[in-house]
Amino acid sequence: MRLFLAEVELTTKESVVFAKQPSYVEVISPSFIRRMAKGVKMGIFTSTQALKEANLAMPDAIITGTGLGCLEDSEKFLKAILDNNEQFLTPTSFIQSTHNTVAGQIALGLQCKGYNFTYVNGAVSLETALLDAKLQIETEEAHSVLVGGIDETAQHNIDVQRMAGNIKKQEDLPCSILEPTTKGMILGEGASFFVLEEQQKESSYATLDAISIQNSLELNEVEQYVKTFLNNNKISLNDIDLVVLGNNGDVEFDVYFNQVSHFFNQTPQAYFKHLSGEFYTASGFGLWMALNILKEQTVPACVKMNSIEREMYQTVLLYNQYRGKDHSLTLLKKC
Repeated sequence: MRLFLAEVELTTKESVVFAKQPSYVEVISPSFIRRMAKGVKMGIFTSTQALKEANLAMPDAIITGTGLGCLEDSEKFLKAILDNNEQFLTPTSFIQSTHNTVAGQIALGLQCKGYNFTYVNGAVSLETALLDAKLQIETEEAHSVLVGGIDETAQHNIDVQRMAGNIKKQEDLPCSILEPTTKGMILGEGASFFVLEEQQKESSYATLDAISIQNSLELNEVEQYVKTFLNNNKISLNDIDLVVLGNNGDVEFDVYFNQVSHFFNQTPQAYFKHLSGEFYTASGFGLWMALNILKEQTVPACVKMNSIEREMYQTVLLYNQYRGKDHSLTLLKKC
């Protein structure tokens, strides 16, 4: 069996990277594909794969997180307003630009009439959705929840991000993600979906033990934030078998990850945004990677930050933040 991440492409030579688009015809009717926003197509495809792997036909709830929603259609609608002097506008782009479009389209396809909610909460949008799903199951409001994070790129947003200096300049590329010398990130996009259930099954990857989100932290507060999280969950530093960090190559803000990396200097460490790029729900790719490491019990060489290894990976901690804001910690344990 081929290991996950056996074939990867590093995103260090371009300042903007786009998601690899699969063949959608297996899950979406060709007549609908051409009218669907990129984020909707990615969301339907990944959610279908998640449900298939979990052997689940109908979830009790659908919860998504997104930073900017279906951005391409938002831009199309706003441009049409300007170009047509606010007259004779078709509503299609507006209807498809709302942030809950993906969750709604998935529900329509499944005919799922349960709890359906979308969180727009910056770089912790996915973590907020996961936290809601965890609470839904713990309070017995739902037995199974489909959770996902989706974000897409669009040209106007790319231009704005470049003007703000948030994206790396072309002359600064290629760059090192782990040893950055310049400001800015490599912008990306993507979709990730997961199924949370109350009972462990043969297809289960791990248990979602705890999630913590924090809007703002000073650099000198990060270590205490992690320590408090571990203490609250009765976990010691030595219990963590792997730390997954969201370094994106921005010399100005990766210092937060360096703090955590130093704190866990005797623990195996991995990173992921050199593969996915940076976007509001990029932590979904990191979560998928962490879950696969727990399942396969191996850390691919392309994501290792150090040479430390464990005989067995039982507990994984994922830490992410974006430009010094929206800090999150996610604790996973092998089933």
